Amino acid sequence: MEKRSYLFLICLLFYAYGANAHSFPSQLWHSGKVYLADGEVIEGMIKYDLENNLVKVQKKTVKTFSAVSVHHVEIFDQQLGGVRVFYSLPYSSHSEYKVPTFFELLFEGEDMTLLCREYITIDARGMNNMAWAGMHMGPMWGPPIPGQNRLAFNFYFLTGQQILAFNQKKRDLLELMDDKSPEIRLFMRKYGLSQDRRGDLLRIIAYYNHLKQDV
Repeated sequence: MEKRSYLFLICLLFYAYGANAHSFPSQLWHSGKVYLADGEVIEGMIKYDLENNLVKVQKKTVKTFSAVSVHHVEIFDQQLGGVRVFYSLPYSSHSEYKVPTFFELLFEGEDMTLLCREYITIDARGMNNMAWAGMHMGPMWGPPIPGQNRLAFNFYFLTGQQILAFNQKKRDLLELMDDKSPEIRLFMRKYGLSQDRRGDLLRIIAYYNHLKQDV
C-alpha cells in the first residue's frame, strides 16, 4: 500500500512538472553569436527555428537569417547550462538536391560525428513501470507525461562528407560500425546503453571513435 501511494505521489509531481515546465529551448531567446557565411559575426540574443532553418538575432532590432547565409551558430542555453552549436550543412532527405540545413553538433569525432535535430511532439511514452525513470529523466527528455508536449530528436551521423539519417535501430547502428561491432555490442551491454537515447548514443559514438583511434 505504501509503495502504491509513493508511486502515485511521484506521478502527481511529474504531472505538476509538466504543467509548469519551462518553454522549450527553441521558444526562448539565448545569448550567443551567429557566424555568417561571409565571415561576419553578429552577437546578441538568438532564437532558432530548425523546422524552417532560420535563426533570429535580437539587438536593437530583430534580424532573421536562413541557413543559406549562416556558417554556424553558438548559443548559451540557460535551461541546459551549456553552450550549444548548430552548423549549416548541405543535406537532402528526399532527393539528390541538397539544401543548407541546421544540425546541432553533439559529438565531433575523426571517424564519426553525431548530429541531431530536435522537434516538439506529443508524449506517447507509458508509465506502466519505473524502468523509464533512469531512461528518460533529464533536461533534454523529461519524465513521461502522456498527452503533453516533449522534446524528441532525429539523429544523424556525419562520416566524411556524407550525412546519414539514423533510424535508432540497434541492428543498423552495429552495421554502420561493422568493423567494431563486437566491441560496441559488449560496451552497450556492459553499461546498459540504448541506441535510441540521446545521452547513450553520444557515449556509443565517443567510444567508437576511441576504438578507431587505437588501431
